[in-house]
Amino acid sequence: MRRAAAFATALLLAGCGSAKTDGPDLETVLAATPAPHLSDYGFFEDATADVPAARVKAYDLINPLFSDDAAKHRYIYVPPGKTVKADGNGLPVFPVGTALIKTFAFAPDMRAPEEGAWKVETRLLIRKEAGWLALPYVWNEDGTEAAYAPTGARQTIATISPAGEPLEIHYEVPNKNQCKTCHQTGDDVQPIGPKLRNLAHEGPAGMEQLPDWVAAGLLDAVPVNLVPTPSAADMTLPLDSRARGYLDINCGHCHKPDGSASNSGLWLQLEETSPVKLGLRKHPTAAGRGSGGHLLVIDPGHPEKSILAYRMASTEPGIAMPELGRTLPDPMGIDLINQWIAGMETE
Repeated sequence: MRRAAAFATALLLAGCGSAKTDGPDLETVLAATPAPHLSDYGFFEDATADVPAARVKAYDLINPLFSDDAAKHRYIYVPPGKTVKADGNGLPVFPVGTALIKTFAFAPDMRAPEEGAWKVETRLLIRKEAGWLALPYVWNEDGTEAAYAPTGARQTIATISPAGEPLEIHYEVPNKNQCKTCHQTGDDVQPIGPKLRNLAHEGPAGMEQLPDWVAAGLLDAVPVNLVPTPSAADMTLPLDSRARGYLDINCGHCHKPDGSASNSGLWLQLEETSPVKLGLRKHPTAAGRGSGGHLLVIDPGHPEKSILAYRMASTEPGIAMPELGRTLPDPMGIDLINQWIAGMETE
């Protein structure tokens, strides 16, 4: 209740104009040292980070990464006079000074995620001169400020799950080095979500996002042959498309040729076409308890014998996959992947 009251007060102040700014402080954004508080950047006009400042735009992804049922609020900031350059279906070229802002929030009942919601953390990815820098910020109890937390944090959260069940979450805010693990591309840090194919749908404002970005001067053009990522939640799509879309966002950022799990030989990005690299009838590169006694990453027709399904369902450290970013299993994702494997042709 205290968090909700703080949220309402701050939003009222923002509406009255008392908390307004002239937009983000580019000098702070590009500074070598992380700002002590999220508010120092000026990304938002209110203390609760709900009213974006000038050139800060809310966006959404076709498939969100599962993060213990957290609600996520995403924003992008592009400096004045700069434009994001389209580069096919994948990640566009973001100019120096770009900031990707993602806030994780919970509510007493996640079936109504905006009612009485409170923020837990905000993660920043800032495009510096030398490359991308990942910065975690943790919100205070009153929901009025988020402080830089390079060592991460842990919180116990009690809520009702989207399925209507009581839920206790031992939520983990990743430390700075863990952020690098998930965002690794070769020797660099790169964004995961905002590939153009992941943005090619209707956004929070009820408009098609990419044409809206072009109209706002944030993006130079929408690629002519852009193919959207298949939505895992779209029941009208083929099961294979939905499963591949889910694995792409939840697993493909590590399981790719230049990712942190490249040595597994299991590559789960949407662009991968090799059945073996996708795990079909593939033996793991290393056995052990992570295999659950199973012999194949994906045993077609048999999710109960497949290492991929076993590790997705686990919450045990060292077995659970993804190994970072969640402490709970994702029932929807597990059901989808089990259906996908069960429907595969057996030899």
